[in-house]
Amino acid sequence: MIKKTVLLPILLASFVVFSQEKMLTKSGTITFEASVPSFQPVMGTNSSVTFVLNPVTGEIASLALMKGFQFEMALMEEHFNENYMETDKYPKAIFRGQIEGFDTNNLTQDYKDYIIKGKLELHGKSKDIKATAKITKTSSRITIISDFGVNASDFSIPIPSLIKYKLDDKVKVQMIAVLKQS
Repeated sequence: MIKKTVLLPILLASFVVFSQEKMLTKSGTITFEASVPSFQPVMGTNSSVTFVLNPVTGEIASLALMKGFQFEMALMEEHFNENYMETDKYPKAIFRGQIEGFDTNNLTQDYKDYIIKGKLELHGKSKDIKATAKITKTSSRITIISDFGVNASDFSIPIPSLIKYKLDDKVKVQMIAVLKQS
């Protein structure tokens, strides 16, 4: 009986600690822009991106379904899916990384700068990424905002020579995630 009395609270405490290790959102946003000045903006937004954060270790991961990117023009979205990203063949983008020096105890309502390093898997290729992120904590939520760039050529994304002058190889990416306990 004494073993059960001691074991049950320890077991419950371990479940509570384990469940608090993961923070999540399924409504993170990624916006990219590959525009060249003087031409129509090339910009897509996906507001259904999953982000997972382990607040104890600073490990972070995200998953974006490529068909979730929406564009101002339907034709641009069609070209993005069929000709460039080949979303039937490469349906998702995955990022796995680490927030350097991350400690939830040091987070406040004021944004602090952190470095995130990891691997981005996109279009069948994998590339190391290093980005600066602004991170804040308000009550039970952690908000992460990051801007970084990737080169389309690093991921073998085909851009026909006929329109190469309208698209920038350097793609600007912005991500916003508001994570809460899962």
